Amino acid sequence: MATESRSDCSGKAFTEINGEQATVTLSGDVSALVLRDLEALLLDPRLLRAERWVLDMQGVIRIELACAYALLRAVAEHSGTTLVRGARHSVQRTLRHTGMDTAAVIED
Repeated sequence: MATESRSDCSGKAFTEINGEQATVTLSGDVSALVLRDLEALLLDPRLLRAERWVLDMQGVIRIELACAYALLRAVAEHSGTTLVRGARHSVQRTLRHTGMDTAAVIED
């Protein structure tokens, strides 16, 4: 059964949960203006129950450090695995700056 939730993270955020995998798709400018929305999205109980997370960041133009740290906190508290997919090099650099590469696999 697939479930979904939506949020407006400047661009968009979309969560699809299918079985044990949850895909969180972020796009646009993920800035401090959307930090609370992003944190609320990451606390969704359905998301927390998923064993595997895929953070699809193909559409992210820019991510501010505060939001990158929010992602890192959520990933570090998650008991399953996390894959970051499709992030631009500048977004990957910000994620690595937070230490995300020690908590998740970041695909090039």
